[in-house]
Amino acid sequence: MKIKPLADRVLVKPAPAEEKTVGGIIIPDSAKEKPLKGEVMAVGNGTKDEEIVVKKGDAVLYGKYAGTEIEWEGETYLIMRQSDILAII
Repeated sequence: MKIKPLADRVLVKPAPAEEKTVGGIIIPDSAKEKPLKGEVMAVGNGTKDEEIVVKKGDAVLYGKYAGTEIEWEGETYLIMRQSDILAII
């Protein structure tokens, strides 16, 4: 990974949006919800006040409006502060 987050930032690859409901109904693109979980791809070094708790490969839950979406080499990622992560799953 060529992207290295700074300080307390974390790079997350969002999980793909659901294509079908449990009942088998196909969800159109306009109705898909933004996923709220993903995988940590890279982490910063932390700050003197906050150490990094998450590590590369962790599956995490984050807030609906957390992070900034970026495109890198055809992939979509979110870069966010560690404090925007709600839980490790």
